[in-house]
Amino acid sequence: MSESTLEQDSAARRQLLRGAALAGMAALLAACGTTPVKTSQRPPYRPGKPSGDTSLSGLSADGDGREILLYTIGLLDGGYRFGGKNPEAGLDCSGMVSYIYQNAIGIKLPHNAAQIANMAKPIPDSQRQVGDLVFFNTMNRPFSHMGIYIGDGKFVHAPRTNSTIRVARLDNVYFAPRYEGARTVLRA
Repeated sequence: MSESTLEQDSAARRQLLRGAALAGMAALLAACGTTPVKTSQRPPYRPGKPSGDTSLSGLSADGDGREILLYTIGLLDGGYRFGGKNPEAGLDCSGMVSYIYQNAIGIKLPHNAAQIANMAKPIPDSQRQVGDLVFFNTMNRPFSHMGIYIGDGKFVHAPRTNSTIRVARLDNVYFAPRYEGARTVLRA
C-alpha cells in the first residue's frame, strides 16, 4: 500500500471514530433527559485542590450548548498543533474553539484567544453554562489560553505541543490560580 493510501485510510478511520463518538454521545445525552436524584453531598469546592474527576458522566446540555458539547467530546484525544485549524492537522486552544463553534452552531470566531475574549461577554462563574468559554493567563499575559466549559467544573482544552485535546477541571492546581473568568458568545 502506498503512503498516500495509508494516510487516506487513517483519516477515514478517524472520521468514522469521531462520527461514532458523536452518535454515542447523542444517544447518552438523549437518554439523560431527567434530573438525577442526589444521593450524597459533594465535597465543598476548594480552589487549587484538584478533585481529579475528569469523567464525562452526568454532563447534559440543551440547544446550542448540546451541539457544542457533542462536537467538543468528538475532538477529545485529538492532536495539538500550534496554529492548527482543523482536527486532521491538529488544533491549538483557540483553533479548537473556533472549529467547534463554526461547525456546531455556525458562529465564526477569530483564531486568537485574546481576540475571542474581547468579543465575548464576561459572565459570573455562577452563570456558566455548557458551551461558554473559560480563559486563563498561562503565559504572563491576559487571555493566553482558553477552553470550552462542559459543566460540573470541567472544561475541554488543547493544552500544548506533544499533547492531546483533553478534559481538565477549573479547580486543578495549575489552572485555578491562572483562571481569568468565563465569557459567552451564546447569550446577549
